[in-house]
This record gives sequence, C-alpha cells and structure tokens, in this order.
Amino acid sequence: MQNPASPHASPGRTQQIRDDIDQSRRRGPLQHIQIPPCPELLAQLQQAMGEPEPDLNLVARIASSDVAMAATLLRIANGPLFKPVGPPCTTVGQAMTRIGLRESVAVMTGFLVQHAIPVNAPQLTRFWQRSTKRAIAMATIARQLPGLSPDLAHSFGLFQHVGMPVLLQSVRGYGATMVEAAARIDRPYIATENANHKTDHAVVGALVVRVWNLPPTLMAAIRLHHDLNALGHADIEPEIHTLVAAGLIADQLMRRHEGLPEDADWAAHHPAAMGWLQVGWDELAQWEEAVAAQFDAD
Repeated sequence: MQNPASPHASPGRTQQIRDDIDQSRRRGPLQHIQIPPCPELLAQLQQAMGEPEPDLNLVARIASSDVAMAATLLRIANGPLFKPVGPPCTTVGQAMTRIGLRESVAVMTGFLVQHAIPVNAPQLTRFWQRSTKRAIAMATIARQLPGLSPDLAHSFGLFQHVGMPVLLQSVRGYGATMVEAAARIDRPYIATENANHKTDHAVVGALVVRVWNLPPTLMAAIRLHHDLNALGHADIEPEIHTLVAAGLIADQLMRRHEGLPEDADWAAHHPAAMGWLQVGWDELAQWEEAVAAQFDAD
C-alpha cells in the first residue's frame, strides 16, 4: 500500500467533491433527489464510536433501544457461528461481548441503514444482502492492510451502491435505466445513468453519505468508486485510493465466490488496484480464502 504521508498526495479532492455535491444539491440535478433522513440511532452510534474509547454501555443502550435490532444481535450471537462458545445469550450486553464490539457495531449499522432505505424493486433483488456481503469482504480485506480501518471499509462496502435505491425512489424512469445500463456493453454503467438523468449512483451515494454526516473519506470514496482510471492520482487522498482499490478486489472475490466471470472493471483495472495496495496473486489467494470463510460462516 502506498505511504499515506506521501508528499505527492494533496488534500484537495475530498473538499472539491463536497463542494460539487453541495452546489448540485442547490442548483443542479441533485436538487430533486429525496434522501431519507439519517436514523437517529445511527447518528448516536457514530458519535459513540467516534470517541477514543467507546462507551460499551452506551453502545449496548443504543442497541437495546430498537427491539428488532437487539433481536438481530441475539440471533447472531446464538447462531451456529458461536454455538460452541457457551450457553445462549439472553441480553444485548452478552450478545455484544460474544460477537465483539466492532462486529456488533457493523451489524447495527447494516440494520439501521437497511431500514432507513428499504428496497422493494425487481431491479434490486437481494440488494442489501449483497451490500452486506460486500461490506463483510471489505472488512476482511482491511484486516490484512495496515492502516485501513475495518469499520470504514465495512461502511464503504455497505454504502457503495446505496445511490441506486435512492435514485429508484426519486427519479422517474430510473428502473428502465438500470435495465439498459446492465445490458449495454459499449459504455460503462454510470455513463448510461448520466446520459439519462444527468447524475449517477456514485454521486447520489456520496450525497447520502454527505447528508448523513458520515466521514468525508467515505463520501469521496463512494463518489470515486467507478473512476478507476484515477487510481494513484496525486490529488486524491491515499486512503480513498485504498478503499477504491480494495473495493474492486472485494467485488471480484464476491464474483468468484458466486461462480461469476470477471467483469470489465476488474479486467481493465486490477493491475492498478493490486499495484496501489502492493499485493500479489499469492496474497490475493489468501484474501480469497479468508473472505470465503466469512461468507460461508455468515
């Protein structure tokens, strides 16, 4: 992975992305996009986890304040992955202790986001299941990369395509655009989105992150996750490159796990992604084993 303190890196691109989104929100194609409000519990959770030493009791209270979310944690803690550990958990605190704080927060984040942005459309079958799978892959990869936060990586995987359901709910004809974009091989997916709607799911996903006051690095990485030709450019912060490069690898590992062929993005840009992360094929094979183990245990 490239040195985050590289003198060639400039802090300018994230601010530029934020300014562009704000301007388009006021006077451009984003002004008609309806962004669901950030769940209050997610805002509380983000604030709690932003402390140098998160208050475990506070996180447990947040988890307990939504019955369905608490039930989800208990189901996981008492599921087959943890069955040999001991007697069944009966409280959220016990469940969090068994699962682990970071893993519990990842589960809670996924639960809250899914319920804030429901998806009921044939074009997005299993959207949140696949987003969760991508988030798991990203967090697993991040644990192999010094300096990349598994929490941030998990959020990137979860939010990477969140612009799609938001566009589907806000923009007339976007469902047909999705079908067209998936079928065309003469241009990238987001090119069709922009041709039809003057925006795309990467921009709208970044808008969701911006409106929800999530980390600026996450916003910029979501915005740039299809701008793979920009991998390594000096005006983009190194952590953003790392997220985008890891995201390309996570998608490829998902496809391999599902028995799907490589896509055009992987074929064209995997040398740049692997070069940025400074990993070879042997390391990639180890990551694939680790990611597959997480998928199979889920």
